[in-house]
Amino acid sequence: MDILSKVTFNEQGFMVDPSQWTKEVGVALAQLEGLPELTAAHWKVIEFCREYSRKSVDSPALRMITAGVGITTRELFSLFPKGPARKIARISGFERSASCV
Repeated sequence: MDILSKVTFNEQGFMVDPSQWTKEVGVALAQLEGLPELTAAHWKVIEFCREYSRKSVDSPALRMITAGVGITTRELFSLFPKGPARKIARISGFERSASCV
């Protein structure tokens, strides 16, 4: 059975319930976002965002991610091209961030 069939999404494709997230769900969501493989650098970003979001009502802004993970904005865009805020929120299992345009 497809792992994503057990997950509830809103009309924009974001997970409604972050507690449904697993690493397997993250991998499947990354593939849907055009990222066939998640490297250690991807996971560092995802894990930072998941931890941040456990303490906050929103997912972190890009500046918070780059500072928290210790990478440049350019590196972040390289890891998650064409809309990193949106991709990171989706792959990390959270609703669309307020900073996500």
